[in-house]
Amino acid sequence: MGVLIGLAVAIGSLVSGYVAMGGHLAVIWQPWEYVIICGIAIGTFIIANPMSLVKDTGRAAREAITGAVPKREYYLEILGVLYALMRELKNKPRNEVEAHIDQPEESEIFKAFPAVLKDKDLTLFICDYARLIIIGNARPHEIEALMEEEIATLKRDRTKPYYSLYAVSEALPAIGIVAAVLGIVKALGAIDQAPAILGGLIASALVGTFVGIFISYAFVSPLANKVKATREKQTRVYVIVKQALIAYMNGALPQIAVEHGRKGISVEYRPTIDEVEAATTTGGRTEELKEAA
Repeated sequence: MGVLIGLAVAIGSLVSGYVAMGGHLAVIWQPWEYVIICGIAIGTFIIANPMSLVKDTGRAAREAITGAVPKREYYLEILGVLYALMRELKNKPRNEVEAHIDQPEESEIFKAFPAVLKDKDLTLFICDYARLIIIGNARPHEIEALMEEEIATLKRDRTKPYYSLYAVSEALPAIGIVAAVLGIVKALGAIDQAPAILGGLIASALVGTFVGIFISYAFVSPLANKVKATREKQTRVYVIVKQALIAYMNGALPQIAVEHGRKGISVEYRPTIDEVEAATTTGGRTEELKEAA
């Protein structure tokens, strides 16, 4: 919603200010200039990136526009499933715990927290390291180093749309100049026309420079930054899991290990201790948990 509001404010300010100065909107409405600039930008974007990244950039843009970041309820579910899993690790034999991590979609623990189970990558991340804990041969600092390396890789992969969009935003002013040059070429082809006609053609050509700069700095570049912030918040959940599991491996009780994870959550979405207790002791299905979100 913030993206749409910001874009409306930017375009509204542009149009109202231009009209207030005595400008005519018909002059800056040059559809073929927009087609040239946007078409070249999209084409070069497709050339520069694999199709998988092109598709992921579309998903990332949608997530940024809709604000698809982990909220308090989701963090509560993560802490809840970690607490339940760590209790199993502490109190149950190896074969019973393995049943949960080998087939999480059949596990009553994961079924109690459907938002986590729906996130296949996060579920796999939790199960992989729970399995390493069961094996028992790896030291905590070795597991922590492995987690950090995997999280860095995930973050790098998930922020690739930011870099691809940023590259487009950097190129758009130059693409606008290309469109403007084409417009000037058209104007010079009508050099024998009346000054009023020639002036209109030159003004239309200069719109290309304006459009390239405006789209770059007022839309694509801010969207790229929004994508980066959104994806980084999504990746943050892996850090929460890492902190909780490493604390457990270092000897902390499940309740204390969960608190290690809770402290890594942004203050904006961090649940209280009481909310975490409700989530971990009731399986996350009470009305209190829903209200807390």
